[in-house]
Amino acid sequence: MIPVIIAGLENDYENFEYKMDELSSLAYANNMEVIVSVKQKLEHPIAATYFGKGKAEEIRHVGEINDIDTLIVNAELTPTQLRNLEDITGLQVIDRTALILEIFASRAQTKEAKLQVQIAKLQYQLPRLRTSSINRMDQQTAGNTGGGYTNRGSGETKLELNKRVIEKRISNLSKELKEIESVHENQRRARERSSIKTVALVGYTNAGKSTTMNGLLKLLEQPTNKEVFEKDMLFATLDTSIRKIKLPDNKEFFLSDTVGFVSDLPHQLVKAFRTTLSEANQADLLIQVIDGSDEHAKDMIETTKQTLDEIGVKDIPMIYAYNKSDLTSTPYPSSVGNQFYYSAKDKKSIEMLINLIKENLFQDYVTHTYLIPFSEGRYLEIINKQANILKTDYLAEGTKITAESTPIMAQQLKQFIID
Repeated sequence: MIPVIIAGLENDYENFEYKMDELSSLAYANNMEVIVSVKQKLEHPIAATYFGKGKAEEIRHVGEINDIDTLIVNAELTPTQLRNLEDITGLQVIDRTALILEIFASRAQTKEAKLQVQIAKLQYQLPRLRTSSINRMDQQTAGNTGGGYTNRGSGETKLELNKRVIEKRISNLSKELKEIESVHENQRRARERSSIKTVALVGYTNAGKSTTMNGLLKLLEQPTNKEVFEKDMLFATLDTSIRKIKLPDNKEFFLSDTVGFVSDLPHQLVKAFRTTLSEANQADLLIQVIDGSDEHAKDMIETTKQTLDEIGVKDIPMIYAYNKSDLTSTPYPSSVGNQFYYSAKDKKSIEMLINLIKENLFQDYVTHTYLIPFSEGRYLEIINKQANILKTDYLAEGTKITAESTPIMAQQLKQFIID
């Protein structure tokens, strides 16, 4: 693993230590080992260097005595701050945004995710372009001989050319991404037309969303190839996984496992992944998976709220699911209102979660008794496949069946309703 220094500016924010711990976890997720953590108390960042000059010199000294080449800063730096910090410390400086982008780039698997990350990285790099150190040295030398203006102009021309190349690349990638997104949008519309409801798992990265999804799939004996990738690591997966869940009583819903959130998720990534995250925006029910064993659980809930607000998620019913209750003193599985305490690896927990989903998701289901003539057997087949059969009687004039179904199905069968 690559040894690194992490550094942050401590002000009045209550969750400073939480964000520093999070930065350390992000570094680990990027195959980096935090050797030293440096902090400075300042009300506001220094415009030119972010840290005070004395603190920047201290970081340089820490890097020298520990033989460390990389500094990770717990904020998004301006191009000027990035350049000046590198000059003072002699270290490669990576800000929080660049670190998260690197992690996303290494985790992207599907073509859509790779395009989204590429666009976000280019958008981040665009304002940080600069002429190389060699160009700057050439300009200084040329300035001493009276030719500085021409060379400086040449450097600026090269810089502008690089900007145009990146802008064109962003444009081309965006067009390619839109084509993929249009396919996914058509798939989403098809799901909406099917009248099957949707549940979205949302929450902080590594809280247990994928484990929860796999727990549901295993309990309901779905094919094993439907299970999603899970690993105890931040951003183990970036792709939204969607599975169709069929319950024993024939109720169905789509379950989506969205990309995890993290505090200060770069706006470039939120924008790039907006379509992927829109699964949450279209859901009938949200299940916010929270690591209930983490002392920063409240901060994680706030992080999720901020991200959902940013992508426009509003007025969707939510279950707050506190996972990893087996690591706490909280009795589980248990629920109070919209708060649910469970362990994603516990069968009874998953069974209770299914009941909570049913209570929240299928409130509009209606119960009717139908009399289906023997000559209309096709309707009986529809009921048996798509409705929850409560009672069946065979009469001389046909099959009398009491069933719970969607309002749409009840409307289709209204001619046979007798109760």
